[in-house]
Amino acid sequence: MAKLLDAGLSVLTERGYHAARVDDVVRVADLSHGTFYLYFANKEDLFRALARECATEMEALVDSLGTITPDKAGEAELRRWLTQFVATYRRYGAVIRGWMEEQVVDRELVRLGLGAFQQIVERLERRLDEANPPHLRDHQLATAIMLGTIERLAYFTSSRDLGYSDEQVVDVLTTFLHRGVFGAKVTRRRAGASTRS
Repeated sequence: MAKLLDAGLSVLTERGYHAARVDDVVRVADLSHGTFYLYFANKEDLFRALARECATEMEALVDSLGTITPDKAGEAELRRWLTQFVATYRRYGAVIRGWMEEQVVDRELVRLGLGAFQQIVERLERRLDEANPPHLRDHQLATAIMLGTIERLAYFTSSRDLGYSDEQVVDVLTTFLHRGVFGAKVTRRRAGASTRS
């Protein structure tokens, strides 16, 4: 089953939800059609299993987001969480795109995807409320913009080669959000030294 799920993710990533076929999945998994049908009724059933797996990982990701303070500890926490988000998106990007781009019409799957992202929104907004940066009045809108930025950047980096490593992307995204959204101050150093907070 694990081989079929991995193969399913690979095929969905390469071909997209609508173009993916059971034939492709069993070929990549190097298993028979009979083995596929022991575990899944059809492609939609396979996608449903992948969506549940992705939702479980997203829920764990939501639960892991700690307090984001304007100091180095807050920056480190944000970086750790964003690293996990980008890695999860890279693994399940095809499933998430299926949800976000409304490629899937199964009500259970749509509910699962919306629920996972709603939990992320609520946790991010809670962390923003705790930080209460003075330059942002509307935390709900700021959270929507923050998640849009995170999600779209994860989409771009997982669907095409931009020439940057995930580590580089997370580093800039962390600085961007920590300073721009959570209100961390830039610490100036002596002339000639790099500037970081």
